[in-house]
Amino acid sequence: MDLLDRLRLDVPVAQAGMGGGLAGPELAAAVAAAGALGTLGLTAPDRLTAAVERVREAAPDRAVAVNLLMPFVRRGHVDACLRSRVDVAVMAFRIDRAMIARLREGGVFVFVMVGTEQQARTAIAWGADGLIAQGGEAGGHLTGDTDALRFLPVALRVAEDRPVLLAGGIASAEDTRAALAAGAHGVVAGTRFLLTRESRAHRAYQQRILAADRTFRTTLFGLGWPAPHRVVANAATRRWCGDDGGARLAPRLVNVLSGPMARLPDRAAASVNNLQTPMLPLFSPIAPTLDMPESSVERTALYAGETVLRIESVISAAEAVAELSPGGH
Repeated sequence: MDLLDRLRLDVPVAQAGMGGGLAGPELAAAVAAAGALGTLGLTAPDRLTAAVERVREAAPDRAVAVNLLMPFVRRGHVDACLRSRVDVAVMAFRIDRAMIARLREGGVFVFVMVGTEQQARTAIAWGADGLIAQGGEAGGHLTGDTDALRFLPVALRVAEDRPVLLAGGIASAEDTRAALAAGAHGVVAGTRFLLTRESRAHRAYQQRILAADRTFRTTLFGLGWPAPHRVVANAATRRWCGDDGGARLAPRLVNVLSGPMARLPDRAAASVNNLQTPMLPLFSPIAPTLDMPESSVERTALYAGETVLRIESVISAAEAVAELSPGGH
């Protein structure tokens, strides 16, 4: 399969669909207009429909992708994708066989993000069109713990003739070329696009991760979704994490018992986020966005991949696409 032709791309680069409002239509449209795959993060179904329309208006004749963050996906999200005739759906953090079939029947190209061989085998057996092989150095939530270039051959072997994109550790043209040389059909970048002017990440959040000297894996920000994630430090992690990033007992217990909260309406979830303080062991997966006060950077998840240690500035999404393109510098 010629993936660039199938997805109407100029370069084999995709922008991660960062959830919680980080990857909105401004970012996805700018990435798509620059010739890469722009991906919308999950939001309420009606807002998702409007966001797809905005991307299509700003970047006509380009593909539109939606990231289906499965712990929070409801039937209305899938309905919105099908009604809007999105080109690509990325299924992440759970694999649903019936949903894959329904999306594909609606003409949607379905990628499944995987981090282990078993996840890859399940995705392919259940009909995924392609895989996103995520390495443990990626920012945000993690599907496995193997470095990207070590996991890639496993994913390629399982995928056989289906395309595989590599995620984790992608911040430059050199990274993209290395992934392509290793057999990947393209790359997915998150942190590089988080650090763009079109991102909805709070500007204080962007500056905080640019100044960081390390990232670490934790489960602290796990209310409703107690899965591992990579962040940089803030007041919450200093209070509730050990030196290795492991969450202390109190937040671990709260998170383990909070699974049903993933099904709360968006408004209820937002109210929980407003209650967060570094002093209480109650931390949702929400990251600081532009509509939050600057103080939120001390009490919310500052997601960042290991690549942030190699990124020096906030740039435009078009510049980020150019930096990541295999023909770039």
